[in-house]
Amino acid sequence: MAPTPLTLPPSRLRKQYKESVVPALREHFHYTNPMQVPQPVKIVLNIGLGEAVSNPKAIEAAQRDLTIIAGQHPVVTKARVSIAGFKIRQGMPIGVTVTLRGEHMWHFLDRLISAALPRTTDFRGVPTKGFDGRGNYTLGLREQIIFPEVDYNQIDKVRGLQVTVTTTARTDEEGRRLLELLGMPFARA
Repeated sequence: MAPTPLTLPPSRLRKQYKESVVPALREHFHYTNPMQVPQPVKIVLNIGLGEAVSNPKAIEAAQRDLTIIAGQHPVVTKARVSIAGFKIRQGMPIGVTVTLRGEHMWHFLDRLISAALPRTTDFRGVPTKGFDGRGNYTLGLREQIIFPEVDYNQIDKVRGLQVTVTTTARTDEEGRRLLELLGMPFARA
């Protein structure tokens, strides 16, 4: 018998999205159909580990950290091609990644916006240059210890991670407005 998946209560951020963000976006962009309103689809967390070439234990440590941060077990990513200059062979583990959808995504986004980003040293907002032209946003974090779940005494090394928020927005303007209304603290230009 398969174990039942962990069910999470509805996120505070998802409730905010339905009650205030959707009407604000419909008014701002003049959407006629509620299905046109952009929404977050998934969040991908990625830690690249160039050090894994010389330190195989780095993969295990990064997996442990990402499991604590995301609440899901990450997948090990492997090199697709060999690069002699970096001493990487095809098939070598070079990173870990995890994809969050549904309630896990909403809970993580809420923790990122309200708890983790404000703990960043000298925080002045996230850059607006991380959009890809289709409304998706990528943010690089310098250290995993900004998440309250990560115990500083339990980590072996401070590592950065990449957070990509994929949305149904068609343009960067729609994606930025969506994330602003959800509470993403963008830096003043």
